[in-house]
Amino acid sequence: MIVKTFQLEKLKELKSPFFLLYGENNGQKSDIINNFLLNDYKNNVIKYEENEVLQNEEILLSEILNKSLFDDKKAIIISRVTDKINKIFENISERKIEDIIIVLNAGTLEKKSKLRNIFEKNKKLVCIPVYADNNLSLSKIAGTFFKKKQISISQEMINLLVERCRGDRENLNNELDKIESFSKNKKKILIEDIFKLSNLAENYSYSELCDQCLMKNLKRTNNILNENNYDNQDCIAIIRTMLLKVKRLVKLKEENLYEKNIDNIITNFKPPIFWKDKEVVKTQMKNWSLESAKKLLYELNDLELLIKRNLDNSLNILQDFIISKAKVSN
Repeated sequence: MIVKTFQLEKLKELKSPFFLLYGENNGQKSDIINNFLLNDYKNNVIKYEENEVLQNEEILLSEILNKSLFDDKKAIIISRVTDKINKIFENISERKIEDIIIVLNAGTLEKKSKLRNIFEKNKKLVCIPVYADNNLSLSKIAGTFFKKKQISISQEMINLLVERCRGDRENLNNELDKIESFSKNKKKILIEDIFKLSNLAENYSYSELCDQCLMKNLKRTNNILNENNYDNQDCIAIIRTMLLKVKRLVKLKEENLYEKNIDNIITNFKPPIFWKDKEVVKTQMKNWSLESAKKLLYELNDLELLIKRNLDNSLNILQDFIISKAKVSN
């Protein structure tokens, strides 16, 4: 069963224990999960990555079958889900499940995705497609937030804040939280405060590193790695920056299947690609096939898991990965 984002109130009436959210709008998915799905389960939420479940199916079955004496209800969230989990899902969906909800959080799922088709066609399962925000929708979210919090702020400041978040609701939510904290100690917020408080969605050194890697400019990639004193804490930020760029690359390559003029694709892309980035993006499109770009997305997800498990050696792992991708011919 498909539930659109404007139909979310319907979720309160549905009795299904299984929910699939797919799409790249991680901020909106978080909002839906926290504000609509977890209302009765917030005291007992268990989170897994798909790889963890694939490597050990028993951990998921154990959570489903074992009930605590203290917690009547339980929510299980599995992130970065793909069609690989189909077999395990078919197994658990046949079981009688009470007082548990299982939320599968996926990225982009194509129309031919088996997992997506299972959820769309079965009335006992709930499928929620989540699409990218645009600047208008983000502006409305910010305006509603400031009105609710009674924070006086101009539309010009809201526009600046939205622009710096680069179309990412998750980034916007983080910035709104910072501004709320800042406003408690200041009567009036100035546009200079927005500049100081808000971060660009991408750190420039992170962004340039990822761009040069995707352009297959090995020399420049090596120079950036040597010139910047990255530490272990930077690794996840660099991966997240790379993920944003590769997701954009995948979308561009998908559009390239129908529109052959790369300049037109880049010019008309939403959210807009800044003029100074257009030649960079064009080079990346020429260097990566759609299949190799999609494969890189999965590899980046796996890399993030690997780094989280090997924090002491995370910088070496990340550098080896980036250099290998700057060299590979696709």
